[in-house]
Amino acid sequence: MYQWLYRVVLRRVPAEAAHRAAFGLIRALGWVAGLPGVAPLLRRGLGPADPVLRVRALGTEFPGPLGLAAGFDKDARAVSGLGALGFAFVEVGTVTAVPQPGNPRPRMFRLAADRAIVNRMGFNNRGAAAAAARLRRQARRQARRRARRGGPVVGVNIGKSRAAAPAAAAGDYAASARAVADVADYVVVNVSSPNTPGLRDLQAADRLRPVLAAVREALDRGNERHVPLLVKIAPDLADADLDAIADLAVEFGLDGIIATNTTVAREGLASSPAAVAAAGDGGLSGPPLRPRALAVLRRLRARAGDRLVLIAAGGIATPDDAWQRLQAGATLVQAYTGFVYGGPLWPRRMHAALALRCRRAGLRSIGELSRGPRAG
Repeated sequence: MYQWLYRVVLRRVPAEAAHRAAFGLIRALGWVAGLPGVAPLLRRGLGPADPVLRVRALGTEFPGPLGLAAGFDKDARAVSGLGALGFAFVEVGTVTAVPQPGNPRPRMFRLAADRAIVNRMGFNNRGAAAAAARLRRQARRQARRRARRGGPVVGVNIGKSRAAAPAAAAGDYAASARAVADVADYVVVNVSSPNTPGLRDLQAADRLRPVLAAVREALDRGNERHVPLLVKIAPDLADADLDAIADLAVEFGLDGIIATNTTVAREGLASSPAAVAAAGDGGLSGPPLRPRALAVLRRLRARAGDRLVLIAAGGIATPDDAWQRLQAGATLVQAYTGFVYGGPLWPRRMHAALALRCRRAGLRSIGELSRGPRAG
């Protein structure tokens, strides 16, 4: 049904407008999910209910390994609805310390022949403080229903405000971290979006170190619990730079790395050169990113071993994709573009297929994949 709707209607609607319409429906689902007795029914029908899918990571039990990557719910407005659709965790953001409108429209484009998306959104969001306030209200509602773990695990992805000078980056990230420290199950430092000028320069180890130090201090100050801290990196880094980031993450005591963000590369696309040119600059996501994202994951695992939690992203569209990343050492996987093209039941189908594979493989837990022999 969704594929028919996409072919007949949605592909004719500008990508960002279609996103807004779908987002409104997901928010409405979140409201319905909050009605008495509805949430348990949705969890049984759509959620990752099979115990074989449970993953213990980052000090939290995830009901399944598949989450939604940052970028879809920038302001934490649809967490309940996304959880109701079956995502085990939702990474909100990217949020910045200063609210900002992002880049001029149009800024999101489909490359349908590749089932890919090009975006240059530019961290459009209402600010870290606004997202944190929304998450606090949601936590209070869940507490009243005595269902704190009824919803998905929530990570918060933070980025540099466009107005912040490079020299002020550490303080800017720290301001966002302070705002969300009490509501995030984990925090991700995003230094890899191609849509904020100069942001990717912060991936250099000497520039990344002060940012991580400032964020870690902000998360720890006045906080009784340890908030896991991860960094999200680009697939376009050279192998030597990947090694340097892995070494820094281990030395610094980071909890993990998300590999990877979108790419600026455009090689090997099935879309016509005219379609690619019309999409313009920005980050490419979807299946074309798959080979490089997998290679980055394998290199990080070989370098850091099991000292870091690795969350795989980039080109995950099928159960095969997710299974391969878990075999390659990822503890969790997340996607965005696969959800856009796969439709609202995509998370349920993905988790159901992974549970079936686990049982056929004789695994007691899907976590045994990431701890077992490495593929490739």
